[in-house]
Amino acid sequence: MRRPKVLPASGYGRLLLASVVAALLLLISGLVLPVPYVIVSPGPVFNTIGEYDGQAVIEISGTRTYPTTGQLNMTTVRERGGPYGPLTAVEAVLAYFDDQVAVLPRELLFPAEESAEDSKKESASAFSSSQSNAIAAALRYLKIPVTEAVVVAEVTEDSVNADAVSDGDVIKSFNGKPVTSREQLVADVRATPVGSTVPAVVVRDGKDLPVQLKVGANPKNPEWGFLGISLETSYRGPFEVDFTLDGVGGPSAGLMFALGTVDQLTPGELTGGKQIAGTGTIGADGKVGPIGGIRQKMEGAREDGATLFLAPKDNCDEVVGNVPEGLAVAAVADLAGAVAAIDDYRAGRALPACPAAAATPPEESVA
Repeated sequence: MRRPKVLPASGYGRLLLASVVAALLLLISGLVLPVPYVIVSPGPVFNTIGEYDGQAVIEISGTRTYPTTGQLNMTTVRERGGPYGPLTAVEAVLAYFDDQVAVLPRELLFPAEESAEDSKKESASAFSSSQSNAIAAALRYLKIPVTEAVVVAEVTEDSVNADAVSDGDVIKSFNGKPVTSREQLVADVRATPVGSTVPAVVVRDGKDLPVQLKVGANPKNPEWGFLGISLETSYRGPFEVDFTLDGVGGPSAGLMFALGTVDQLTPGELTGGKQIAGTGTIGADGKVGPIGGIRQKMEGAREDGATLFLAPKDNCDEVVGNVPEGLAVAAVADLAGAVAAIDDYRAGRALPACPAAAATPPEESVA
């Protein structure tokens, strides 16, 4: 009978060392491999009635403007992970223990296949729309006339009209009929027979350009006409309002852009020299909508020195219990309410507050 082979002591040591090294390599690789989470942290703030890189954030020309003081700061968040680069398990674990940071599953913020380029493009489009809506909201609040234009937001890659129209074109007429709203144009396109080609006029670089548009079948209903382009509404007033801030995306600057525009177009100083921050989407009708990352935005605002924060009323479930010390928060539902809240703050009156809540639900997606 053969005896089993017995390793010498040195052999056992080598085997043990190899096992430990293999375990450590597995542990290290697990810690450095990317994980499907995104870190959301406070980002920089920008004064909408001030300057950035030596240029006014909001430039208004062609009408009288008034001097301003204080700050009306739009707040932002930083995102790490997802389409913006791999996030390791170590980074996610360390961030989890940081009170100012949220660690969220990627699918809450981004589609699984969305690339960094796609995300930046979508974010830039939302930022542009927020600026246009801010113009409409501010001017309508001040009873100043606003005109609408239907703009090509994006031409899909497989669109039958990729050679006829470009992103940013204003569609002036379709099939001989003036275009007055996005809803009207969509209805007219759907009613146009599939397979037909119709005349249209677009405005590009300030000039009218006649084009021929092909009408395909709508993926949702093959009996509807379809152009293969996405549309958005652009708003303008009787004078120029330009936003010069680059490198920022998303729709959540709308409220602060609208307030900055109102401040410059009205006598007196809206802030009274105080440092005020806020966030929120804005509709052309002045309605303020919710955003994500509000806890991080409140933290960023307070760290920068703000004493009042304007929060969308629909974000109150995340505001209650998470307000940084020394920061007053006003819950607002529209632009008029935001202006009134600033007036109340300056006068020392009670602010529109969020109702108390028993618990704070988890964070929603970041805008």
